[in-house]
This record gives sequence, structure tokens and C-alpha cells, in this order.
Amino acid sequence: MIKIEYVYASLLLHYAKKPITEESVKKILEAAGIEADEIRIKALIAALKEINIDEAISAATIAAPSLAAPAAPSVAPGAETEEKKELEEEEEAEEEEVAEGLAALFG
Repeated sequence: MIKIEYVYASLLLHYAKKPITEESVKKILEAAGIEADEIRIKALIAALKEINIDEAISAATIAAPSLAAPAAPSVAPGAETEEKKELEEEEEAEEEEVAEGLAALFG
């Protein structure tokens, strides 16, 4: 199993237009403080030989919007003002109760 750090290292090399070799991946991992596993690096390099990274990136970019969170449900304009009215009425009722309670205390 190839770890994501190894994939990131190869993407970084690809972005920098550097050759993706065992040695270059190992150097990046070690620079990041990650202990490089030679077997995983060899597996990564072998897997990447069969992949066009640019095509894989653009395919992932196209698929990404479908993974986005669904849009918030739209609220009808009348429903929003109705909610505001209800909240205002509740707040007024609470204020009246507080005033009545204070009047009873000091009344």
C-alpha cells in the first residue's frame, strides 16, 4: 500500500517538472522528516510509469465538483419574514414575563 505522503512527493516533483525517481522521492520524504520506505518508493515509481499524471489530475478536477456539499435549501421569501415575526413575538413575550417578574419582586 502506497502512503499518501509518497503520492504528494511525486506530485510535488511533477509540479516542479523534475523527474520522479526513487532518489528524488526519497529526498523529499526525508526533507519532510518522514522515514522513507524503499519498497513503497519502488512500488510508487512502478505504478506511476503506467499513469499520465496530467490526465489523472484533470480527471480528478472534473470529478471534484460532484463531491461538493449539496446546496442549502432555498427559503421562500415569505417564510423568512414569517420566522422573523415569530422570533420577535417570542422575544417580546419573554421581555414582558421578565418585566412582570421584576414588578412582582419590587411591586
